[in-house]
Amino acid sequence: MELIHTQQATPPAGHYSQAVRANGFIFVSGQLGFLPPAAPGARPALASGAAAQTREALRSVRAILEAAGASLAAVASVTVYIPDVGLWDEVNKVYEQCFGEHRPARAIVPTRELHYGALVEISVVAVG
Repeated sequence: MELIHTQQATPPAGHYSQAVRANGFIFVSGQLGFLPPAAPGARPALASGAAAQTREALRSVRAILEAAGASLAAVASVTVYIPDVGLWDEVNKVYEQCFGEHRPARAIVPTRELHYGALVEISVVAVG
């Protein structure tokens, strides 16, 4: 098992890795829509709105996959958590733009609330 880490994505805020490579797969931990920190060690802030948070969460996912030598094209499965189903159209539009023609398996999980008041959290499993 190999732990994956990059400074190009939001650092873990708890006892977990950004991603783990095991048995030919890359398991990326749930990413919130944080903006990159302005300075090393600075606590990141959430982007404003569901679309921007989706874009930033997928930016982190992409950076983590790149650190593992993969890309969004290697993603086999995506789990998207949202606290309000009413956000789905906004989230899906950005998701579609980021993945383009690639259509991995996906689950949308409506949840009561997300950590830090986030509007979206995205985790993926990729081949790699």
